[in-house]
Amino acid sequence: MDRMLYTAMSGAKHTMDQQAVISQNLSNVSTAGFRAQLQAARAVPVQGDGALATRVSAVATTPGTDFSQGPIERTGRTLDIAMQDNAWMAILADDGTEAYTRRGDLQLDNDGVLLSVGRPVMGEGGPIALPQGAQVFLGADGTISAIPQGEGPDAMVDVGRIKLVTPDEQGLIRGDDGLFRAPANEDGQPGGLPADEEARVVSGALEGSNVSAVDAMVSMIDVARRYDMQMKILSTADENAQRANSILSIQG
Repeated sequence: MDRMLYTAMSGAKHTMDQQAVISQNLSNVSTAGFRAQLQAARAVPVQGDGALATRVSAVATTPGTDFSQGPIERTGRTLDIAMQDNAWMAILADDGTEAYTRRGDLQLDNDGVLLSVGRPVMGEGGPIALPQGAQVFLGADGTISAIPQGEGPDAMVDVGRIKLVTPDEQGLIRGDDGLFRAPANEDGQPGGLPADEEARVVSGALEGSNVSAVDAMVSMIDVARRYDMQMKILSTADENAQRANSILSIQG
């Protein structure tokens, strides 16, 4: 009885967590450069005082990210870039740390600072700022060139270079903000990765999300049915306990 209750109870909780992950993935099916989150579970004995061998719970195991590449779509927009192979773009996160993303739909704010979803894109010496009103071009190595407003092609100058890194993707840590960071250093702070001179981007294109809407919907239905089954197990265990109490209470 204990095994039935604890496995179904903890399994139901994990199923709800898994449903949340699937919903998050499905909501980002059209987000450029999004990486699907993975989740799995395994059964482990319950630890602690008074633990019984029959008490087993389900816990999350090997949570991680699907780093497979999404589809590349040509947009023709100058500030759209798609990272090639395992390249990632460095940006400045809201907490002031350096983070990494594959989302390449860049924008310019009123001060000419290059942004990715409102966060400054990092260059060789910090956030990149472009001349106001300039015509911008992005090279395959992340170099940004600009023609000042009112000038001809001969006035083109390099104004910065996007910091591109090629990390060990399995070592990247996904934050609550959806950005990825390098493993923590000796001080416990997120470390920074060195720029990769060989990393390349495709200008005028975007990498789509690697989430399959069909697979996500199938997984959502599967998880919902699994939750219903676990609830039925709890109901059956309760009925069995009531019947056992009824038998034991019969007066001879």
